[in-house]
Amino acid sequence: MAGETKITITGNLADDPVLKYTDSGAPVVNFTVIANEKTYDAANRRWRDGDTLYMPCVAWRQYAEHIAASLSKGTRVIASGALKQRVHQPTDGPRRVYTELLIDEVGPTLRFASATIAKPVGRAATQPTEAPAQPWSPPAQAAAPAQQWPPMPTTPPAVNAWSIPATAG
Repeated sequence: MAGETKITITGNLADDPVLKYTDSGAPVVNFTVIANEKTYDAANRRWRDGDTLYMPCVAWRQYAEHIAASLSKGTRVIASGALKQRVHQPTDGPRRVYTELLIDEVGPTLRFASATIAKPVGRAATQPTEAPAQPWSPPAQAAAPAQQWPPMPTTPPAVNAWSIPATAG
């Protein structure tokens, strides 16, 4: 879409990607990429760590399942996508705004490792053999439920927001 802020970030996964399912059954994966800025200290002739960026990332549908199955904590990745901001208003607290990267592309870097590619054969090969036991839902509690942070999106983004004009045949 026009006007999106697209970025590419290279870093390591903070934890294993967390795959969940919305109430409607759509898979969504959340993970965090940690990017460390490196600066060269000419006086000491060595590299040193600069600022650290923790970028929350989210991907949807079949892509989410592929990411959860392929990547793990500590994997060095290149992630590209659109920066999005979401607002969360808890019932008992102030409004919070946070930024996440809506993933277009992600994969392991091959600078310090190698990877083996396994393509699924057809759509049926990527479908789980069993449906998930039940879609993800927050745990039930007797007292006031704890707020999940960051809050899980309620609807996945549109796959293609632009309509494709019909062609004359």
